[in-house]
Amino acid sequence: MKSQKIVFLGTPDFAVPSLEALYHTKHDIAMVVTQPDRPKGRGKKLEASSVKKKAIELGLNIIQPKSINSFECIEQIQSLQPDFLIVVAFGQLLKKSLLDIPSRCVLNVHPSILPEYRGPAPIQWSVIHGCEKTGVSIMKLDEGLDTGDVYSVQTVPIHPDETAGILHDRLSEIGAKLLISTIEQIVINDIPASPQNNKIATYAPMLSKKDGLIQWQLSTKSILNFIRGMTPWPGAFTFFENKRLKIFQAQKANNLKQENSGMVIESFPDELWVSTGDGVLSIIEIQSASGKRMLISNYLRGNPIPPGTILG
Repeated sequence: MKSQKIVFLGTPDFAVPSLEALYHTKHDIAMVVTQPDRPKGRGKKLEASSVKKKAIELGLNIIQPKSINSFECIEQIQSLQPDFLIVVAFGQLLKKSLLDIPSRCVLNVHPSILPEYRGPAPIQWSVIHGCEKTGVSIMKLDEGLDTGDVYSVQTVPIHPDETAGILHDRLSEIGAKLLISTIEQIVINDIPASPQNNKIATYAPMLSKKDGLIQWQLSTKSILNFIRGMTPWPGAFTFFENKRLKIFQAQKANNLKQENSGMVIESFPDELWVSTGDGVLSIIEIQSASGKRMLISNYLRGNPIPPGTILG
């Protein structure tokens, strides 16, 4: 297969395995485009994206435009005469003037089975909704939001105790391998892309920190899925005496009497049982607003939560 000239667009951790996988092929990564450095942490110190850090490590040419659709950026990419633009969680929509640049196409790695879960948070929402399977789709990018024709899909199960964070890492590796094989199939066999069925499309909207509030009136299963889907970010939380408690892990408690939703019920001194809409949840891992993530038994030693307390 002839070496292809590639411009890679990506920003967060999810994009790094794809960049690395391309680097270890014979393809020419002519340029890496990533978002500008952003302030992070309490000190608001500027920090490079995960893709920029990896591109520096690999010795690749990097640009960080405020707008990917600016005249200067389009002109710079066009001058490279790339065969492919590869977009992996870049963070900006590409206009037609960019989509028309590569001699072959613009490919996007999307972590869902399209047209299900289009949008910015497909991994979290697939876990929150209790899906038994998900996957990665390699599509031909168009001007819509994840609406392009699909070249290839790999489906994988979602494990019962898998968090969004663990699934994210797994799908990023699967996506990288699928990307490489799809490029090969396009170049060698000129495989066609299949249109998406827009009638069955679903959307996975962006999540924010406030979306992590646990609704205790939901079923035990729904709350468990919610905690898994919100871990590690933005995090599932509840309130005790106006203090935020982040919950990382929980399990169903069997053969216990249900009380009002969100009520802490009688339990062993080192356990925290909370009533849900249809049962009882046992909290396993927790973190206070200013504390460390810890097992509930360790937390309760210095922070007792008496039975009858209503969380929420």
